[in-house]
Amino acid sequence: MSKITPKCHFCTECRGTGCISELPGTGGIRKNINFQLNCSDWDIYPRNEVSDEELYKLNPPTIRLAPITGGCENVGYAVEEEFYYDMIEACCRADIALSIGDGCPDVKLKSGITAVEKQKTKAAVFIKPYANKKIIERAEWASNIAEIIGIDIDAYNIITMRNLVSLEKKNAELLKEIKQYVNGVLKVPFALKGIFTTQDIELVKALKPDIVAISNHGGRVDNRTGSTIDFLAEQHKTLEQYCGEIWIDGGIRKKRDIFVASYFGARQVMIARPFISALCKDGLDGVKNYVEKTYK
Repeated sequence: MSKITPKCHFCTECRGTGCISELPGTGGIRKNINFQLNCSDWDIYPRNEVSDEELYKLNPPTIRLAPITGGCENVGYAVEEEFYYDMIEACCRADIALSIGDGCPDVKLKSGITAVEKQKTKAAVFIKPYANKKIIERAEWASNIAEIIGIDIDAYNIITMRNLVSLEKKNAELLKEIKQYVNGVLKVPFALKGIFTTQDIELVKALKPDIVAISNHGGRVDNRTGSTIDFLAEQHKTLEQYCGEIWIDGGIRKKRDIFVASYFGARQVMIARPFISALCKDGLDGVKNYVEKTYK
């Protein structure tokens, strides 16, 4: 592993109290309000509709690494590329499905691709909402390792990133072009990540993506106040009509949480910060140990 000066505070419970507003770092916007709601709101669902005993009889969703970038500025690695190699290897040791994201500079996406190639496996690849020509170019870079290609539409609301690389606010017509390319040329499913507002639901209705990923970027996107599980509970029946399957991330910290996600129709859950903490604290077997202790 590379030299690390961890940005994580290694709190006893990762619930958004130790890294208030630490951006870059593992914190979130507005004093971590959505980060904290993401964690706490799982406990209030399904609101007396079903017992925990009945929840645990459901089929659990697939656990997947959420797309993470910024190994140096957000995690504390000395060398950017090494973060992706370590995180991907750690998740493979834990038998966790993979995702990679992209960012600026291009080394972030390219290192993620290389890390997946080294493990001789595939990953969901989430690309930021650049101009369509640039999205297609980046999808081509990842074509050999991509089991899914998605557009991370909520990244548009990260103002510093939007201004740095000229992100676009995508409408249905622009996204249909990408979906047609992903489905028709690359022949993999198309995902729309960052669904968290009523306007996003209208986009889903028009586009009908293969996968909808409910996300507020771990509480790092400043579009509205709320939690991802609250949004899933309220909107899953509508979303199910217009997509192939639903994924969710944000605040998933307990075994019960993944079954709550399943109860509301989520087929996969994506996890980021706990895996970062486990890797930084306990090395390449940290994620495996965390998953076995927490979700099994």
